[in-house]
Amino acid sequence: MHDSAASSPDPRPIAPQPPAPNECCESGCPLCVHDLYAEELMRYRQALAAWEARQPAVSRPEAQ
Repeated sequence: MHDSAASSPDPRPIAPQPPAPNECCESGCPLCVHDLYAEELMRYRQALAAWEARQPAVSRPEAQ
């Protein structure tokens, strides 16, 4: 099996998986799984924006 993302020298970042509904205990933890996910999502979006900026420009039809 060939995984093109793994063999790419600059693979696209992979989005984090949201926590499952049963992963939050709803007890007001100081560091909730939803907080951790939000931080991971922010880092992913930053990494994705940086990755997209490194990719060659794709010709797009001009908007009329």
